[in-house]
Amino acid sequence: MLSACARGSGSEAAPEPDDTAVARVQDQTLWASDVRREAVAQGLIGEDEPLDVTSDLFRRVLDEVIDQKLLAAEAERRGLDNAALAQRRLEATRQRILGDMLVESVVDGAISDTAVETLYREQLRLARGSEEVRFRLILTATKPEADAVIGILGQGALFEAVAAERSIDEATRFSGGDLGYATLDVVPEALANALRDAPTGSTVGPVQTTGGWAVLRVEDRRTEAPPTLEQARPQIVRYLTYERVRQLLEQLRGKADVDVLIDTGNPGVQTTRPSASVSAPAQKAAA
Repeated sequence: MLSACARGSGSEAAPEPDDTAVARVQDQTLWASDVRREAVAQGLIGEDEPLDVTSDLFRRVLDEVIDQKLLAAEAERRGLDNAALAQRRLEATRQRILGDMLVESVVDGAISDTAVETLYREQLRLARGSEEVRFRLILTATKPEADAVIGILGQGALFEAVAAERSIDEATRFSGGDLGYATLDVVPEALANALRDAPTGSTVGPVQTTGGWAVLRVEDRRTEAPPTLEQARPQIVRYLTYERVRQLLEQLRGKADVDVLIDTGNPGVQTTRPSASVSAPAQKAAA
């Protein structure tokens, strides 16, 4: 029933260039591309990720594809494919696959390097860089202890040394209380409020937090660096994909005659143009 891996299989043409025949079930050839598509459909690999035919994952998915072929053949032998319900389900699957193929073809033509780079430059132009603050922390259990820390620092003691000696924050005390750079939107609100207008080089506090009392020192302020093109590319590709699919659906809805025969329960929805969704395939980043 199974054949050895080979380039092609008799006179049967490979479905993809350089495809490999990996098995034969009855009179049907299974190709490496069939197995890879099943692995993608199951979320085991990414859309553009290769799948080595010698890997354990390939063999496992191949076995699943073989089992599915055998089950389908037996269902046909029993005539189950002729049932009305089977026909409706098969047609629904056919329509879903065709819809995905249409979306793939439209998206492939719309998402180019030029489109990605153009949107990236536009986002850079519109973006207002967030400010990052680098600060140090000394955390004490009580306010009197924090007041004492302020007094010691006021006498000229090094913040780093006092942090190592008196801070109860085990994550930072041995690094001089250094918390690195952070934007204030990710800092606890009490600390963010204290740091917001504090100039570089200043010491602020004590500030009450959920973990105790904090004394802070502002080391530096800088504008957050924007993401690089490659860092932003996946998000841009997702946005362009969404926009292209949305435009396509608007065009199709504008030409279609659709009547929703049930009450949607939403007076804002036009029943002659019902909302619907197309499950777009995994987006391919522009090569």
